Amino acid sequence: MPFGSHRHLRSADGVSAPETTTEAGGLPFQVRGSMQTMLCLRLLRPEDPSFFDQLVDKIAHNPDFFRDAPLVLDVGPATDAAAGDLASMVERLRRHRLVPVGVQNASAAWKEAAAAAGLAVFAQGGNSTAGSQNSTTSRAPASSPSRQPPAKPVRAPTVIVRQPVRGGQQVSSEGDMVVLAAVSPGAEIAAAGCIHVYGALRGRAFAGMEGDETAMIFCDQMSAELVSIAGLHLVNEEIDERLLNKRVRIVCDGERLLLQPLP
Repeated sequence: MPFGSHRHLRSADGVSAPETTTEAGGLPFQVRGSMQTMLCLRLLRPEDPSFFDQLVDKIAHNPDFFRDAPLVLDVGPATDAAAGDLASMVERLRRHRLVPVGVQNASAAWKEAAAAAGLAVFAQGGNSTAGSQNSTTSRAPASSPSRQPPAKPVRAPTVIVRQPVRGGQQVSSEGDMVVLAAVSPGAEIAAAGCIHVYGALRGRAFAGMEGDETAMIFCDQMSAELVSIAGLHLVNEEIDERLLNKRVRIVCDGERLLLQPLP
């Protein structure tokens, strides 16, 4: 999920609220839209007895990255029968210093379980199993004159970043992103499309933030803390040492990310 957008509150006459409303006698807070990057845990087989053992093993590879990380549970692939165990799953995740905040691609049963567990319900994501089933079962015959070709998504212009992205900074794009400098450790860059880094990538890069599995990441020097495309991610410890500090292209390959060396 990208981040960084915001709105100013406006009064009835259309005048923007002052930056510090308490001094002007107005509201003691501001409401702003905000889009943040969050991890997504896709529940393929939540009933598997080894589910948490394997998850803990995954966390052990990079505990600092996972510690206290907000987490969205993608329940699309899971059966409705598993929804009854959501509260206990949330409790176990919290014991491992993960912070579940909501569910995605939820059926009615999962939405009810999420509400009981105090979780938000997020909009359907790009990897929704239900969405792919619907597109198959409701497809009109090829000869139907009323069938319309799907509209192509309109992507925003490319964002070009000319300065280094320093630790703690977050830069996002609703289209592609081109970074003409280094991305430092602790920095985050995110784009709905592809990301090109003409420098060292040492922070975190999130491409395909709206579920576009065709998005790619290119960088001149691969040392990222984390790379992600359409929700699939790879942490530094999982990167082939032969590709560290090299020019690479990163693509989705089924349910994993593939790093390809570039000349």
